[in-house]
Amino acid sequence: MSIELSKSTSELSRQVEETRHWVEPLVNEVSRVVVGQKVLVHRLLVGLLCNGHVLLEGVPGLAKTLTVRTLASSIRTGFQRLQFTPDLLPADLVGTLIYNPRDGVFTTKLGPVFSNLILADEINRAPAKVQSALLEAMQERQVTIGDQTYPLPDPFLVLATQNPIEQEGTYQLPEAQLDRFMLKVHVGYPTREEERSILDAMATSAPRLSVEAVVGPEDIIRARGVVNDIYVDDRVKDYIVNIVWATRDPASARLPLDGMIRYGASPRATIFLTLAAKANAFIAGRSYVTPQDVKSIGTDVLRHRIGISYEAEAESITTENVIEQIFAGVPVP
Repeated sequence: MSIELSKSTSELSRQVEETRHWVEPLVNEVSRVVVGQKVLVHRLLVGLLCNGHVLLEGVPGLAKTLTVRTLASSIRTGFQRLQFTPDLLPADLVGTLIYNPRDGVFTTKLGPVFSNLILADEINRAPAKVQSALLEAMQERQVTIGDQTYPLPDPFLVLATQNPIEQEGTYQLPEAQLDRFMLKVHVGYPTREEERSILDAMATSAPRLSVEAVVGPEDIIRARGVVNDIYVDDRVKDYIVNIVWATRDPASARLPLDGMIRYGASPRATIFLTLAAKANAFIAGRSYVTPQDVKSIGTDVLRHRIGISYEAEAESITTENVIEQIFAGVPVP
């Protein structure tokens, strides 16, 4: 039996090596335009490999939109940028029925959401009814218009951005929609050296922003199949479950977080944390998941799924502080 396991492990390693041939070229192509932001590019790759949507949060001017546009240009697939505004209607996203008085029939006009990569720019600028129009598309990969249901193309990925500091004219995303996002990534400032490189590359009225497409949708779909087969040991699975359970019942993990958590992560967090850890291992060229894979991606999976209490907010305790204590307190296998 150990010989069979060894053979399957070596076969899986070979498949990982074969199907990840486009990962480095894609990262290099994006790096030609986007300076720094390696974590952001990595998280977008994780979302791409796991068929999971990504929410990017950061102050204006940190290349969130530029990174998504550049990534889309590096892939031979459809791309739509949707600018969310307060006067946007659900039909502007998903489409609508149009009546033709000459024939006396309704025809369906599909909206811009029928593409592969969707950049939902400043998603919190639109009211809740517009944000809710994306729920079916994000979860079911389909859209219902009238009495007809239309499947969305594969791959289908929503990459949304929002500004955390300017709250005037914005609408908070409902928890049901936040939970649909696999990752919530905080985009930070570049380092001093990176900012100098940005100055050299972009301080011109016509910066060069062209990239070449280096991967097709069939390569991504094939890679997803291999990511699904990445080996996760039972002890690592138990570790993931213990992490998620600690967000709901920190006392069971002997963590000093009494009264700090209002609600914990849902079972969707367990699924996404496992998938994201598999994708992290795949990007690193491994056919198995380590606890470090779980730790490195865990904050981005959990930060929008944990509600902290008013007492915690009064003591200036953030969701990141809570997650840090959970990862520090739950024993690593």
